[in-house]
This record gives sequence, C-alpha cells and structure tokens, in this order.
Amino acid sequence: MKRDFIVQKCPKCGAVIKVLNDCNCEGGFQCCGEKMQTLIPNSVDAAVEKHVPTYEVKDGKIYVKVNHVMEEDHSIEWISIVFGDKEVTTYLEPGKEAIAHSKYVPGATIYAYCNKHGLWKKEVE
Repeated sequence: MKRDFIVQKCPKCGAVIKVLNDCNCEGGFQCCGEKMQTLIPNSVDAAVEKHVPTYEVKDGKIYVKVNHVMEEDHSIEWISIVFGDKEVTTYLEPGKEAIAHSKYVPGATIYAYCNKHGLWKKEVE
C-alpha cells in the first residue's frame, strides 16, 4: 500500500513537517498562528542549481545523489526514498555531499528538500 507523501511548511518561520496522517479539521495544521502550506514537489529542474535527484542501481541497491550546493544557508536538508508503505530518510549536513542509499525497489519515489527552493521528486524505474 502506497500512502501519500505530504510535506508542509510554515509561511512565517519556515518550519517543515512531514504529515503521516493528514487531518480533516478546519484550518488544518498550523504554526505561528497560520495554516501550514502544502509543498507540491517539482520534477523539472529549471533552476541553475540542480534539485532533481538522480540515481544509480547497483547490486540490488539504489544510490541517490542531488548535484546541489551544500552551504550553510542553501542546501539539500534531506532525501527520502519512498516505496510502498516504507520510507528511508537521510538527513544531510552543509559541507557534505547530498547522497543517500536504500534497497532498490522499482516504482519507488525519491524526494529531496532544498531549504530555499522546496520539494523535488524523481520516480524510480
């Protein structure tokens, strides 16, 4: 069973949450007294920096890379590989490469979150 992958961001402070079970309550999730905004993943890289994850499959594993700057004020914060009801998330640090790996599952989806340009995704073949 594949569940929805929902990421929301506070328009004031920039806090980011991954929603496991979305609420049906009036006003939805809030932060700083305002409704959290749902991030729609981009899949076409139109920016000078690269955001769309790339991957390579080798020996039953998937190796993911995002060719992006990894500076203190501009970086990929995390990469999630989602397959079925499972998710493997790698949290990243400025100054290090934006890479992650997991077992290879055809049909998985890779998500990468840039702290300046939002959520990006790539479907795995």
